[in-house]
Amino acid sequence: MGFKCGIVGLPNVGKSTLFNALTNSSKAQAENFPFCTIDPNIGIVPVPDERIDRLSEISGSKKKIYTTISFVDIAGLVKGASKGEGLGNKFLSHIREVDAIVHMIRCFDSEDIQNVNTSVDPIRDLEIIETEMMLADIESLQKRLDKKNKKNLDEKLLEILENAFEALNNGKDLSIFADEYDDKIMNQTGLLSIKPKIYVCNVDEESIKNGNSYTNNFIKKFGSQNTIIISADIENQINQFDKEEKKNFMNMIDINDTGLNKLISKGYNILKLETFFTSGLEETRAWTIKKNCTAPTAAGEIHTDFEKGFIRAETVSYKDFIENNGWSNSRSNGKMRLEGKDYIVKDGDVLNFRFNT
Repeated sequence: MGFKCGIVGLPNVGKSTLFNALTNSSKAQAENFPFCTIDPNIGIVPVPDERIDRLSEISGSKKKIYTTISFVDIAGLVKGASKGEGLGNKFLSHIREVDAIVHMIRCFDSEDIQNVNTSVDPIRDLEIIETEMMLADIESLQKRLDKKNKKNLDEKLLEILENAFEALNNGKDLSIFADEYDDKIMNQTGLLSIKPKIYVCNVDEESIKNGNSYTNNFIKKFGSQNTIIISADIENQINQFDKEEKKNFMNMIDINDTGLNKLISKGYNILKLETFFTSGLEETRAWTIKKNCTAPTAAGEIHTDFEKGFIRAETVSYKDFIENNGWSNSRSNGKMRLEGKDYIVKDGDVLNFRFNT
């Protein structure tokens, strides 16, 4: 399934530079003026996973297929976006389609890069964006809960929309709803305020390792659990190098991981995702699933027929697959298990599905 992140923020905070770095492309125009991104740029990026390389080597696979993450670079929003200011409503609609929102926050000083505000204040900037998304949600809910429209709504969906409308009008956080309702109905709401969020503090090179006063204040208020510190400019530089040069450059500036890897890790965590593998002569492939996913549901990620006709899942843990050098030895050494419909797939499982056609 992969997942889709929308990169949002005020103009000139580094969204397009980050997008270019993450997707290793020049698709987005990283120009020094507001609203340079006229259409939302979309980049699909393979999720790095060394386990695929090892599995492929052992199975002698002809090809390797990584799972993916999609990034959507959305033009800068400003105060009043929910009422159409700047390029407002058009771009708020694009955010509704993503699984998680990446808030790009300016945490650097620069006389060369125009700032839409007179000062650098990441907390204020985030509150502007969150307020605009909240106002857009309220307007959307007012329309959907109009007498003419609400009679066509499913009873459960109507319940959550009415509860969300009341909560937003009272300034309450909608994240609590995630524990009350399942993902399927939550996705039907289309509400921006309900989407999981990752905060990206964009800093200068000197602040990558330890942050700065801006990031310290931001983390004090919003916590570190969903916050990462990166430099979009440095990420762009890293992606110009080959593997060895990249490693040397990262050692030189004393960073252990790329912004892409940090984002993927946070994304998998907040969306409660994990990975299973299929591996054979034709291909080794990674598949993204929700945590606590049953074997038939995991099979459905490959093909709906696999889920409908599910019989058993031949299952080997990644560790056992590597230590026993593939399927054959895993079977003969008793490391392969036959799991049924109630089996909860674990991260790293190597699976082969048996099913009726």
